[in-house]
Amino acid sequence: MRTAPKSRPPDVARRIKRIGVLTGGGDCPGLNAVIRAVTKSAIYRYGVRVFGIEDGYLGLIEDRVGELSSLHASGILTQGGTILGASNRASPTRYCVDPDADVPCFVDATDKCLATIARHELDALIVIGGDGTMSCADALVERGVNCIGVPKTIDNDIVGTDITFGFTTAYTTATLSLDRLHSTAASHHRVMVCELMGRNAGWLTLHAGLASGSDVILIPEIPFDIDAVCRFVRSRTHRGRGFSIVACAEGACPRDGAPVVARHDPTSPDPIRLGGIGEQVANQISDRTGIETRTTVLGHVQRGGPPVAADRVLATQFGFHALEMVMSGARNRMVVMQNGVIGNTDIRHAAHAQRLVPRDHPLIDIARSVRTSFGDEAS
Repeated sequence: MRTAPKSRPPDVARRIKRIGVLTGGGDCPGLNAVIRAVTKSAIYRYGVRVFGIEDGYLGLIEDRVGELSSLHASGILTQGGTILGASNRASPTRYCVDPDADVPCFVDATDKCLATIARHELDALIVIGGDGTMSCADALVERGVNCIGVPKTIDNDIVGTDITFGFTTAYTTATLSLDRLHSTAASHHRVMVCELMGRNAGWLTLHAGLASGSDVILIPEIPFDIDAVCRFVRSRTHRGRGFSIVACAEGACPRDGAPVVARHDPTSPDPIRLGGIGEQVANQISDRTGIETRTTVLGHVQRGGPPVAADRVLATQFGFHALEMVMSGARNRMVVMQNGVIGNTDIRHAAHAQRLVPRDHPLIDIARSVRTSFGDEAS
């Protein structure tokens, strides 16, 4: 990791006149804060024109680009979502030309992207998104486009950075939801299973589960034994604990099993949609213990709403440093935070990979020390 460049060679800065910005993948709290930081810093600090690309790479393919003024970037810091729109269905190398067809047809639309960039005379792109967005930038980087990445995801699973903006807001929302399940679970002496997002990474469930004092935390990185979960829940009942809370990641899977897939979307670069493990776990607990068990699926509630203060600050820092990299002449880098320090790494380092929870992560050890079960033999 290198620290973010502080020097801004005048010759480089003078050559940069127009930059594009897009928000790829799913929506996330803090996206507008990045757009605001990039746009206002570019205009006020450098006199550079900023062009917003609608709906991620889809807008780049379809040439839906418009100039952003400081007015566009005003009053959006506290807003959730993205004023540019987002799409997780379009990739420059895999564009579905007829999504309603019985058999989707895909084409390589990289040339269309390059034509849009040339038409608007964009000197660089700031791409805000997760591992899929960084992966999609690969084809553009190979064709000579300077892409500067800003890591975004509620899953916190981007390789190279300790934290992504949007994550803190998402696990705060999830924690508050789990807190509310405590009271209804206690009132009815039930087991409440709450399914959370996160795809194949357990960061969101681990943090929200620990923050809410959940009794069982099931994450993808630790395959669970449903018998161990049931024994733990039953032991709590025998000790006079009238309820249990199970925080379950959507990608959690039983030992010798596989994640539960809700559906496939053949038109998307990432066609697998996880979901359903929470209900499966709840039914098994109910059948094996006789304890009334209910399921709550938080779903997109975790993605929505205004960013918390910490994410507003982080997103603003990331947006500012992304622009500084463009203006200093950096090429094909991604802003990161490691050990509390803003830096950058090769954008391709974050492509086609996910940052998962290590099984020896300190938070797992801490959770076990307060008798939280992970549904494995060590619980």
